[in-house]
Amino acid sequence: MNWTDERVELLRKLWAEGLSASQIAAQLGGVSRNAVIGKVHRLKLSGRGRTTAAPARQKKTSSASVSKPARSASPARSAAPTVGATALQVQFDAEPVARQHLRAVENVVVPISRRLDLTELTERTCKWPNGDPLSEDFHFCGNEAGESGPYCAYHARLAFQPASERRRLR
Repeated sequence: MNWTDERVELLRKLWAEGLSASQIAAQLGGVSRNAVIGKVHRLKLSGRGRTTAAPARQKKTSSASVSKPARSASPARSAAPTVGATALQVQFDAEPVARQHLRAVENVVVPISRRLDLTELTERTCKWPNGDPLSEDFHFCGNEAGESGPYCAYHARLAFQPASERRRLR
């Protein structure tokens, strides 16, 4: 499939209207969603049209009236800054379910990280990553790992949770 000038213009138009890559691929025909995403990135199409209702405008208030405080975002979701293409934007929970669970459990001992590099890990050390892998401060927990897995007892409780417990916490 070749990207003709007409198809590229249609792609630009549909992207600006806020259609998803899958929807654009279906309208163009003969092209995959990933091909659309790749072309969008090569064309550097970062601006998107709004797919939801336009934000409400603030009403003009007189000096005598009291303005209401602005509504904040839902505490269950964190607001990620919109940068570049938003077709693959993901919303994350502000606090993962596992951490909510551990906060409710009494006497949880959080281990002090040994701050090991990747080359210092062994079969017996906890491989829980801490921080951004691209930063200089990135390290692994490094505490004693149990026989049953790659993490220490604390991080194993974060990583592995029975399905029945996850359902109950929701």
